[in-house]
Amino acid sequence: MMTTLLDLFQRGGLMMWPILIVALIALAISLERIYSLFFKIRTNPVKLTEQVISIIDEKGVNEAIDYLSKSKSPIAKVLMAGLEKAGKSKIAVEEAMTRRALRELAFLDRGMIYIAAAVTLAPILGFLGTVSGMINAFNAIAKAGEVEPTVVAAGISEALITTAFGLLVAAPFSLFYAIFMDRINSYQRQIEEAANYLLEYMAEAGIVREA
Repeated sequence: MMTTLLDLFQRGGLMMWPILIVALIALAISLERIYSLFFKIRTNPVKLTEQVISIIDEKGVNEAIDYLSKSKSPIAKVLMAGLEKAGKSKIAVEEAMTRRALRELAFLDRGMIYIAAAVTLAPILGFLGTVSGMINAFNAIAKAGEVEPTVVAAGISEALITTAFGLLVAAPFSLFYAIFMDRINSYQRQIEEAANYLLEYMAEAGIVREA
């Protein structure tokens, strides 16, 4: 199987190298995204908020802040930013959590633009290889002076191989991109829900002022 792929790669011409580079970059970023989005952020924002509210009810705000300070979860930092504004206005608490959320969740979109670029660029490079292959085929016909299948076979082969590899690279990474974006959007919604949940609780408990 490996020998066949290597043979196809060599027959695909020079445009196979840019396609390979694009594929390797997209693969490296995708592996990092898998770790960050599916292993690094395991904490459920709403459940954590419920735990924090229970601690506040039993032991107070300072104990809840101390509890959150021991967590490395992004949502813990967001909730802690809100609790640190206890006693201030509701708007101040909301702004503090929003600012912290923007800082803590910046990693969510990291590298996504490059995966999207790879999905677009790989087929384009494949089509460029197709054009190059067809040019070689017509040049071979011009030199031979007649349309002989064996003469144009190399150029046609190059054209088909680069197109196939370009699409082969784009297909899985387009799927990865959709999965990653779904995960990002879902986590952002959970963060927003958790922050609003805590803010409403703090307002009802009199921990923050309405204005």
